[in-house]
Amino acid sequence: MEFAFPDTATYPALLVPKEPSPENSVGITTTVPLEIIFASGRVPVDLNNIFITDDDPSWLVEKAEGAGLPRNNCAWIKGLYSAVKKLNIKRMIGVIEGDCSNTHALMEVLGAEGVEVIPFKYPHGRDRALLRAQLQSLAEVLGTDIERAEAVKRELDRVRSCVHEIDRLTCEESKVTGEENHIWTVSTSDMMGNVALFEEKAKSFIREASERAPIAHTVRLGYIGIPPICGGIYDFIEGLDVHVVFNEIQRQFSMPYPTDNLVEQYALYTYPYDAHGRLEDIAREVERRGIHGVIHYVQSFCFRNIFDTVFRKGLDVPVLTLECDRPGGVDGQMRTRIEAFVEMLKKKA
Repeated sequence: MEFAFPDTATYPALLVPKEPSPENSVGITTTVPLEIIFASGRVPVDLNNIFITDDDPSWLVEKAEGAGLPRNNCAWIKGLYSAVKKLNIKRMIGVIEGDCSNTHALMEVLGAEGVEVIPFKYPHGRDRALLRAQLQSLAEVLGTDIERAEAVKRELDRVRSCVHEIDRLTCEESKVTGEENHIWTVSTSDMMGNVALFEEKAKSFIREASERAPIAHTVRLGYIGIPPICGGIYDFIEGLDVHVVFNEIQRQFSMPYPTDNLVEQYALYTYPYDAHGRLEDIAREVERRGIHGVIHYVQSFCFRNIFDTVFRKGLDVPVLTLECDRPGGVDGQMRTRIEAFVEMLKKKA
């Protein structure tokens, strides 16, 4: 199947690339309606990506602990806190329903330290009327309107289609590694702050990847759960004659379902809602992608860890649960468990 690039229209004024600055940046701690941020003339900055790609993310964690954040708290939260300080972020969108209580507390701490915190909710049960009201409220606070945001959505849909093609090259043609898939899909949370450049780079990557030979592998794995805080996990896994063909949450950031409007797009986005909705999406992709087993990554001190039992009971393939606390590499115990899991899957394949 050959991918045809969407026509590249001239970017409207609301999507002209801007240099992020403390004045025009909006920090985000999870995927939020970035269409509204761009429509307001501002630049979204995913603080998770700032944290984890830092030259020394462990130092950012330690810096937050030095500022008073507790050691027995999620390292991502501490990394987000330090990322705000590092970039001198003055305005943030805080998800107060549909994300963790630790994030809610972080917003209160930062608000007390002078950061403008704009609340946003993903309403329980995907209530479309309540979600529409939240979108309208966010647009009003940022000084724009839904009509402009819907226009941005149409532009971003074109860009997201490039990332969906990268995902297809991963699972159908085995020409994109699991880590490359992770990087491209996770980056759609803020489009790297520059939509035009992001699209240009995505198209260039597709051209290069399409010419590759398929990745040889015996086992097809799925990765579910939040993006990993431990570096090198994909390289280690795929060095075991394994291909990671599915990144659950990262794919959700790319808004994988075709929709006509923002309300429906963010109602179908699974991450902020119930675990059973996520399970339906995972199970469907496990079957569609021919996945032999699933790695469920959980973050220490995260409430989402309890969902592990839902996924274990609901999926028809073996599940390996891996837990990590702080930034760093894949430790010996984790390596041993992954190797044993892969060997078991090879015997069943």
